[in-house]
Amino acid sequence: MNDERYEALAAQIVNYSLHIGQGEKVLIELALVPDEAGIALIQAVRKAGALPFLRVNRPRLNREMMAGATDDQYEAIARHLMAEMQDMDAYISLRGDMNAFELSSVPADAMATAMKHLRPVMQRRVQHTRWCVLRWPTEGMAQQAGMSTGEFEDFYFRTCLLDYRALSPAMEKLAEMMRRTDRVRITGPGTELAFSIKDIPALPCAGECNLPDGEVFTAPVRTSVNGVIQYNTPTVFQGIPFDSIRFRIKDGRIVEADAGAKTAALNKILDSDPGARYFGEFALGVNPCIRKAMCNILFDEKIAGSFHLTPGQAYHVADNGNSSQVHWDLVCIQTEEFGGGEIYFDDVLIRKNGFFTDPELAPLNPSQD
Repeated sequence: MNDERYEALAAQIVNYSLHIGQGEKVLIELALVPDEAGIALIQAVRKAGALPFLRVNRPRLNREMMAGATDDQYEAIARHLMAEMQDMDAYISLRGDMNAFELSSVPADAMATAMKHLRPVMQRRVQHTRWCVLRWPTEGMAQQAGMSTGEFEDFYFRTCLLDYRALSPAMEKLAEMMRRTDRVRITGPGTELAFSIKDIPALPCAGECNLPDGEVFTAPVRTSVNGVIQYNTPTVFQGIPFDSIRFRIKDGRIVEADAGAKTAALNKILDSDPGARYFGEFALGVNPCIRKAMCNILFDEKIAGSFHLTPGQAYHVADNGNSSQVHWDLVCIQTEEFGGGEIYFDDVLIRKNGFFTDPELAPLNPSQD
């Protein structure tokens, strides 16, 4: 059955997020998404005068492919995908995951082999196309979020169809503050951390590349991070669930990493390559509609009152020189409900217990309804 929200979401992506124009080539990649949602996207792309291209994925089939990954196989796969991506102007991905742990049984060496070859394709997409990536609401996602399926679908469309244009002025104000900042200091339960963001670009994300959206990001100067950090948001990476990750960092490098019973698995990921133990992104989550974690990073990294400090690859638009096949957005929520905390820019308190202190940033504070 069709849903008028499918057309509204397709229009938001094509017209606002990506500004698709006449004659452009747009790759639409779908995984476990209703046909009607894909049809709405194809029709919206055509209405804009552009050319839609379609790729359909199935998570269980992808898992089976990755489980036996070899260099020869994934070198060829990546070569074909790269040729396709090089021919595209824009990229849209809707991903519905029934099981967030689908990849958990893929052997670590096979996963590393596949990602080694696929990472350049993703970098090509990020750096040379306009792109928008979304999860699609499924029963599995609703279960992870602790919601009924209908409740989660309503939440999903409410956050994706948010008026991001109205949030943009406050987000740009925050980005300007970050561009003027040298030293960042973060305190909270288990966290005492300091680093520099001097001369690293800071960018607001207001519904262009992700839906839902709502973060302002930069990157730490690569060797400037020192201290300890205790993340308080569950995360799934390469199909493995983690909770309560703790790092001790010296001169930018993670020198101790703990995740309880998953410590060995955590350190194996951090040993993927030298850059995985350094940080490639620092961001503040500012979507006022998202207030709790649901073990889905495209939502969790946008939680109002949160920040994420990301081991691994830096984005080319906020490049601190760190390179890695890993990019792992790990989130810490600082509202009172989650233990609170403070963020300082050059020794000036910017956010306390998840709420910005500057009245001009008030639209970015967690919703209190």
